[in-house]
Amino acid sequence: MRHATMPDTIVDKLIVALDVETVREARELCAALGGRVGMFKIGSQLFTAAGPDVVREVIGVGGRVFLDLKFHDIPNTVAAACREAARLGVSILNVHAAGGGEMMRRAAEAVTEVAEREGFARPRLIAVTVLTSADATTLGEVGVTSTIQDRVAALARLAERSGLDGVVASPHEIKIVREAVGRANFIVVTPGVRPESVAHDDQKRVMTPAAAIHAGADYVVVGRAILKAPDPARAAAEIVEQMEQAEGQQAESSRV
Repeated sequence: MRHATMPDTIVDKLIVALDVETVREARELCAALGGRVGMFKIGSQLFTAAGPDVVREVIGVGGRVFLDLKFHDIPNTVAAACREAARLGVSILNVHAAGGGEMMRRAAEAVTEVAEREGFARPRLIAVTVLTSADATTLGEVGVTSTIQDRVAALARLAERSGLDGVVASPHEIKIVREAVGRANFIVVTPGVRPESVAHDDQKRVMTPAAAIHAGADYVVVGRAILKAPDPARAAAEIVEQMEQAEGQQAESSRV
């Protein structure tokens, strides 16, 4: 079974969130950033506006896609949705870990089955743990009494047992995920990443791109810092440079 590739270079680790309103904006960003970033994240806003055709278009011009729709429904529905997402040719897709073990198992089985049967590379299926906009108050409002750290660890373990390839987690919980799941190829995708000069907006548990890489993120997701920059390509290049320096420092510290 062929899988979607793991990141080989520091550029591969940068995912740009195409949180824009129109296909035209997405198209312009893909043209400006092609070859400068590893992947494009297509989430609920753009997917609702443009549908699966925008995914096909980004892939058609050589872009890799993280389809960030966070499926959370009954197991049969989520499995069917993940099967169709895999058919689009995405590299990563996700579900909500809070949907439970059966939902995640069925989704993983559906993705593996359709990729084997139709002969394409199986995308990485990952689970959202706790949204980076959430804090202890948010969890309490929905009846969760554990700490964010304990909740992330429990959901990461459940995702791994259910056959998933990794999780989405705040960069502040990377170490917690690594301690909870010992599997070397279990990936951590980190949203809530902002350069120091960029406002946090609705994100609460944030970290700079360099710090996220130093903490061990496999992929970092950056949106507004690139999308709103006067020169998105230059902004992306500067973030990649910061990430590269952090990776070098991480490698140096591991040799000491």
